[in-house]
Amino acid sequence: MSDADKPTGNVSSPYDSPTEQFPTVSAKNPLPRTDDDLDFGSTNANSLTEQIPTYRAPGADQPTVALERETAYDAPITAVPTAEAVAGTTETPRGRGTLDLGLLALRLAVGGTALVHGLQKLTGIWNGPGLGGFETMLADAGFQQAKWMAILGAVGEVAGGALLILGLLTPVAAASVLAVMINAWALRQASAPGLEYFAPAGTEYEMLLGICAGVIILTGPGRISLDGRRGWATRPFVGSLVVLILGIAAGVCTWIFLNGANPLI
Repeated sequence: MSDADKPTGNVSSPYDSPTEQFPTVSAKNPLPRTDDDLDFGSTNANSLTEQIPTYRAPGADQPTVALERETAYDAPITAVPTAEAVAGTTETPRGRGTLDLGLLALRLAVGGTALVHGLQKLTGIWNGPGLGGFETMLADAGFQQAKWMAILGAVGEVAGGALLILGLLTPVAAASVLAVMINAWALRQASAPGLEYFAPAGTEYEMLLGICAGVIILTGPGRISLDGRRGWATRPFVGSLVVLILGIAAGVCTWIFLNGANPLI
C-alpha cells in the first residue's frame, strides 16, 4: 500500500485506548434511571457508549468494474449431426465387381462334377458302376465296411455337389466333397507304385477337385447363392478355417481307420 492510500488524520476508536475510564458516578453525575435521564434525543447529552467510526477502505468510493467471464453455457449450441449426414461423409465401400460371378462359376464346376460322379456310383447312370459295383471296388481296395463306405461316399458326392450348385450350406457341402476327394486321391495313389499325378493313372483330377472344394470353404459361396445373405458368404473368417480343418480330418481319419494302407508306397 502506497503512502497516498494510507488514511490520514487521527481516527478515534475505543480500541485505541483499552484503559479508557468510564465517567465517574457522583452527585453531579448520577446514574441515569429513567428514559428521560438518558435523554436519547439530545445531541449534547453525555452518552455512556461511544459511536465507533465506520472504516472505509481506500478507494472504496471508486466504482467497481464487473469482470465478464465466458463460461461453457455462454457458448452457442452446435447441432448434433444426424445419421444421414454422418453416412454421407463416410467412404462408400467399393463393389465386388465380378467376384461373385467367378465364385458362382467355381461352385457350378465343382458341384456339377461331384454331382454327376456321385450319381454314377449311386444309380449306375451314364455307364457308372452303381452302388454294388462301387462297393466291390472299395472292398478290393482294402476298405473295411465297404458297403457303408459305398453309401456314404456316393451320397456325400451327390448331396455335396447339389448343395454347392445351390450355394446352400456351402461350407458343409464343400467339406463333404473335400473328404471324399481325399479318399479318392489315396485310393488312386495306392493303386499304383510311386507318386502318380497325370491322368489317366495319376491323381490330378482328385487333387484339383479337392483343392477347389477347399478354396470354396475359404472364400465363401458369394452373393449369388442361397447363402448370399449370411455374413460368412462374403467375408468368411475363423469359422471357415475350422470347417476346412474338419473336412481334411474327416477324410484322413476315414482312410486311416477304415483302410489303413500307406498310399505313398
